[in-house]
Amino acid sequence: MTQTHAVGIDLGTTYSSIAWLNEHGQPVTIPNQEGELSTPSVVFLDGDELVVGTEALRNAIAQPARVVQNAKRFMGSHKVWKIGEHRLTPTDLSARIIRKLLDAASNDVGTVSEAVITVPAQFSDTARHATIQAGHAAGLKKVKIINEPIAAALCHVLGSEGLAFSELALDQQLMIFDLGGGTLDLAIVSYTNDQVRVVASGGDLELGGLDWTSVLVDLAAERFTAEFNDDPRRNPESHQALMLEAEQAKRSLSVRPRAIITIQHDGQRKSYQIDRDTFVVRAEKLVRSSEAIVRRMLKDNNFGWAHIDALLTTGGASRMPMIRERLQRISGRTVNTSLSPDQSIAHGAAYYAGMLLSNSEFARTIFNSQTSARLASIRQQPVNSRSLGIMIRDEANGDRHPHWLIPENSPLPISKTHTFGTVVDSQMSVRVRIVESGAGPDKPHTELGDCEITGLPPNLPEGSQVDVTISYDNQARVHVAARELTTHRSTEFEINRPENFVPVEGRSMPQIPIAPKPAVSRKSARAEKRESKPEPQPKDSMAEALRALADLTDSSTDRPVKKTSSEHIEATSDMLLRCSECDGPLNDNGECDVCLTDTQQLARLAESEEDRDVPEEL
Repeated sequence: MTQTHAVGIDLGTTYSSIAWLNEHGQPVTIPNQEGELSTPSVVFLDGDELVVGTEALRNAIAQPARVVQNAKRFMGSHKVWKIGEHRLTPTDLSARIIRKLLDAASNDVGTVSEAVITVPAQFSDTARHATIQAGHAAGLKKVKIINEPIAAALCHVLGSEGLAFSELALDQQLMIFDLGGGTLDLAIVSYTNDQVRVVASGGDLELGGLDWTSVLVDLAAERFTAEFNDDPRRNPESHQALMLEAEQAKRSLSVRPRAIITIQHDGQRKSYQIDRDTFVVRAEKLVRSSEAIVRRMLKDNNFGWAHIDALLTTGGASRMPMIRERLQRISGRTVNTSLSPDQSIAHGAAYYAGMLLSNSEFARTIFNSQTSARLASIRQQPVNSRSLGIMIRDEANGDRHPHWLIPENSPLPISKTHTFGTVVDSQMSVRVRIVESGAGPDKPHTELGDCEITGLPPNLPEGSQVDVTISYDNQARVHVAARELTTHRSTEFEINRPENFVPVEGRSMPQIPIAPKPAVSRKSARAEKRESKPEPQPKDSMAEALRALADLTDSSTDRPVKKTSSEHIEATSDMLLRCSECDGPLNDNGECDVCLTDTQQLARLAESEEDRDVPEEL
């Protein structure tokens, strides 16, 4: 069915919403079936039926084992929730949430087949890929994504001053501070009357309003435990009820000096008064973490507060006075709170959807001429929040480490090409392992997968050149292409992604942790296997040649690059995968049977037993 409106979706960790642009280019939030402008990102499995939203949240206390919350924090990971006979991934759950939003929209604006979905700027390529998959699974035929800080900036530029505002006299730079339920997203944005350009981005995917809620949970639970010698956090039902009480108290403490949290556990019921000052003291570590992220982004990009014309906050957790006061103190300026903490991201996504439609003939049937012209004139320039590169092997010690080709905060889209040489005569294939940096300086890199360049021409001499180009598009999604320079044949291909994706430190294949049965004898056997592992033997020249692919030139600068022992990339002529630790063969799952940890080996054994005990949540 034909798309009828420009639609934006804020797929949030704790709450989600959907908005569309009316004919005047004004964003309108669409209420859900219950009449709410924001839908809890909560899913409840009622028998075989998945229930989303407030009704699901109500069941979180009575049936916590059948309710899943905050799935967005695990997007792009191997996380699986097992409820009854159902195994649900973050993509599955996100698709259900999006489907509920689309069903609500169909009642107001008709069937929606295309939409823009927001993601944190720090999201990896795998998490972005999973978000797009969720949109398609929900029934969307076309999905575009936009970083949440950019959406907020578009909402500020187009919303606060209107689509028909006069041209700005000066360029301005603003900082977006987006503290949502699950993530902190930052961006420095430069804008004029016709361009919104991201200069730098930062944030933390594991810092959000949920963490402040947990502070209040701990405050109340500690008092209850001291009084009754029983911790309500150990009981799933009591803990969930306490989480909901703490969430309401957190909101109350944003507008009042004190709030009440009631705990009901094991036949005992007690209410505790929490004052704002106590909350501020206990949450100081979280506030300092937020401050450190802001300062690091400014320092890493050579910015001072004198370069920032406005500091805007959005995200529900940004309402907390301790956040606004700290931002005002470190910036020395009044914080701009004009953006709606709950609606600005969805509104910005709707603006971006309108921008994408504005140049089409079809858009002229949606918007009036002034709106179409204004949307068509706006451009947005994003940056990547993660460096992109390849794994190389240090010939001196055999260790693999990332070699970054595209640094973080590069304007998108961007491509970089490296020229590599084959390492043996008649080599038929080359393997390139693609990696992204972690979501922060202390986070491990993420291996996206590998690319196999096959079908090289026969009889190629050693040192024949192959160009490998990796790139980010304007939505920070990764693409790979290769060109063999003898015959000039080129190809573009998908990354061979493993079934699941997790951050790695030295090993690429993720493991789903399964609680193993006690198996002392198996563990002993595993230890014996490790102890009996033979000492590495000298490898012949062919094995050495297959271990590395020498870097010949850097095509991004067209300058020869001196070959060093540290810049090598894995190549194969016989498609044989090698272990990065012991250089032994890998199994069909891409794992080394020798180097697997005890826990991973036991997990494999547990999976093979028909009577194994599988936990409700993996």
